[in-house]
Amino acid sequence: MAVIRTYTAYYQMDGGEIPAFVARIDDEEARPGVVLIQEWWGIEPHIKDLAQKLAVEGFVVAVPDLYHGQVATEPDDATKLMMALDVERAIYEIQATINGLKNMQGVEPKKVGVIGFCMGGMLTFKMVERSHDLAVAIPFYGVMHEPTYESVANVQAPVMAFFGALDNYTPPEYIQRIYDTYTNAGKDYQQYVYQNAGHAFLNPTHGAGVEDAARDAWHKALDFLKTKLTNN
Repeated sequence: MAVIRTYTAYYQMDGGEIPAFVARIDDEEARPGVVLIQEWWGIEPHIKDLAQKLAVEGFVVAVPDLYHGQVATEPDDATKLMMALDVERAIYEIQATINGLKNMQGVEPKKVGVIGFCMGGMLTFKMVERSHDLAVAIPFYGVMHEPTYESVANVQAPVMAFFGALDNYTPPEYIQRIYDTYTNAGKDYQQYVYQNAGHAFLNPTHGAGVEDAARDAWHKALDFLKTKLTNN
């Protein structure tokens, strides 16, 4: 089995730097880069585990620490951290992570993928609408984001989104509006809605932990990343 190396990287940007948890196979082979965006909890064990699972599959993974060291364990604390987040600042920090990952030795191709969960799903939607450095975007149960025809006009990367039909944060009409906006704009957009799953169905610690939905979605996401990043 591959040996995974993890460490903290610091990516530079105007006005400071953004720390990121990095996971990759411990060798010198060039591999595709993926930016993974946290849930509202912060850089907690589940997110680090997902990063390392992606690394095992052959990606160099960077997880920007948008809370700068803070991690919530209770929903009230997570809510406070998420509500205090400066979204525009977070977008800037994620782009700095994308830039840093692209410039890392051993990361090829120079367009990367982005995958995010919950709050990170929302930020994934925002990044694919703004960044032209992406080869693929995969939002999981992205909350609080309403794309418009104007906001998706510049989307260049293919998008694969995942939702749970029982998720109170993403009601059916919300999911349908996202689908309609992307498809009516002629974008490369795929969407999967799991009828037996609620919010955070991929997270067995803080979410519903629906095993069959999690297994199927993860398999589809991995295939999508590998196909789109290998061909760019």
